[in-house]
Amino acid sequence: MQKGSVPRGTLPFCVAAAGAVTLVALAFGEAVHARAAHHARGELGVARAALAGNGAARLSGRCSVIVLGFGNRGTGPNVVNRWRARIAFRTALRLAAAGAAVTIICCGGAVRGVHPEADLLAEAIRADGWRGPILLDRTSTSTWENITNARELLPDPSAIAICSNGLHAAKAREYLRRQDAALAQRLVAADEYRFGEMTLIKPIFAAVGLWKLRGARDVSRGTPATAADPPHVVSRPSH
Repeated sequence: MQKGSVPRGTLPFCVAAAGAVTLVALAFGEAVHARAAHHARGELGVARAALAGNGAARLSGRCSVIVLGFGNRGTGPNVVNRWRARIAFRTALRLAAAGAAVTIICCGGAVRGVHPEADLLAEAIRADGWRGPILLDRTSTSTWENITNARELLPDPSAIAICSNGLHAAKAREYLRRQDAALAQRLVAADEYRFGEMTLIKPIFAAVGLWKLRGARDVSRGTPATAADPPHVVSRPSH
């Protein structure tokens, strides 16, 4: 081996190491999201989770499916908003199959682009095949505002499903409990997890989601809020 040359076998080792790290990251993303979905089913009760999960139970009355928008610079829904739209669509279908009259509420203003995220979510949900009613919150700029504004649009539902990737949905449920604990008693689990769906970006959402969810739960337990998390307050719709 000449002086300064790379030792034989270095390149295959680096490729193998990079592959191993990638596999670990992908497995981490899948595991965290699967665990979040499992926790949601347990947190929201076996009967309500079964209702949202397989349609085996029967449900009368109106149900609201709230889907949370993601920053979108383009003129069409980006890959994350299409993902969230799919979660909302399949959750709505399963609630409807259980006997509910389902309304989807799309949340999000024009935070990073010219079109409100709510409109882009609605576009994607219609493209997936939903023909039921959709209501739009076109003004919210944060998850806290998503929940606040969605509450103004809720038609006194018997069940509420919040749709996003699992950790973000968990944070939104925490916000709903702070804003209206009685209304939060109507929460059901969304159909948020699919193995292999969005696997490449799940590690990012897992890492960021764990950090933000921990902050939200710290505030709910009385730990001082950070700048990124709203205070522990309870507000009610003006009407």
